[in-house]
Amino acid sequence: MTLALSDIFAARRTIAGVADNTPLVPSPHMTRFCGHDFLLKLENMQPIGAFKLRGALNAVMRLPEGVTGVTCCSTGNHGRGVAYAAARRGMRGVICMSNLVPQTKIDGIKALGAEVRICGTSQDDAQAESERLVKAEGLAEISPFDDPHVIAGQGTIGLEICEARPDLHTLLVPLSGGGLAAGVAVAAKAINPRIRVVGITMDRGAAMYESIKAGKPVEVPELPSLADSLGGGIGLQNKLSFPICRDLLDDIVLVTEDEIYHAMQVLYYEDRIVAEGACVVGLAAVLNGKVTLTGPTATIVTGRNLDMEIFTRIVTGQSVQLGDATLPGKPYAGLT
Repeated sequence: MTLALSDIFAARRTIAGVADNTPLVPSPHMTRFCGHDFLLKLENMQPIGAFKLRGALNAVMRLPEGVTGVTCCSTGNHGRGVAYAAARRGMRGVICMSNLVPQTKIDGIKALGAEVRICGTSQDDAQAESERLVKAEGLAEISPFDDPHVIAGQGTIGLEICEARPDLHTLLVPLSGGGLAAGVAVAAKAINPRIRVVGITMDRGAAMYESIKAGKPVEVPELPSLADSLGGGIGLQNKLSFPICRDLLDDIVLVTEDEIYHAMQVLYYEDRIVAEGACVVGLAAVLNGKVTLTGPTATIVTGRNLDMEIFTRIVTGQSVQLGDATLPGKPYAGLT
């Protein structure tokens, strides 16, 4: 399987008017901090509150007539996207998730009319149930990342960013299974071969990072994280997002839970944006000197579907429980 810029343009036509044209806005505070224009692509403004609608909608709308239902495994936002797209086509949707997924994301999927199956303690367990449903009930599976239509849909974000700011030097992309990073990298590199595309992820269960380091898809322990949307493996049979990320990402940077915690505060207090931990990994990398910027830079605010009780604890400087561990709180003291 391959993916070309023409596939991303085709995806843009498919999702037009439903999951496109989110704002690209400057962050004055991050611009002042790093000394270069720093832009935020507000995918948290999508109808489901996350970028995942683009890829899910493109994939579901391209299913042949006669398909009566879809399934997927998800850490939350892909499930919302598939549920939304399935409802739009009048299909049954069954979303498989592990018990690490926050309740707020489960409730959001149910509110869109889909069924939710909670399966085990990892994305791999949820994936196994999704595959069983394909065989047992004839549902069509929509991969969260290793599907050409999903990747092409996510790549439309790269089109919009590069068309709005052709002078960008760097794109900081949250990295999980690689669907977003792969699509954005294909689009951005085709439009501007000199642009630097950096994948950013948490240092707890960084599956794509470990896989690229190993030279092949590998399993990693799935651990609780403030960036829960970035959790899960990439699939040992990954055929598309892994090679694209391996070949097109210029670097992968890891950030800690403390750094994510602080970056969530920065985005809230300085830009007045409520966003998931996965959204702020690009900010976290810049704020902690893990990425060197040479010119205008953009990152993607990927979603807003978070537990508001935990978010409130973070922005008020309180401690947060992550599984069996406690992440100490720290009141926000402003940018330094």
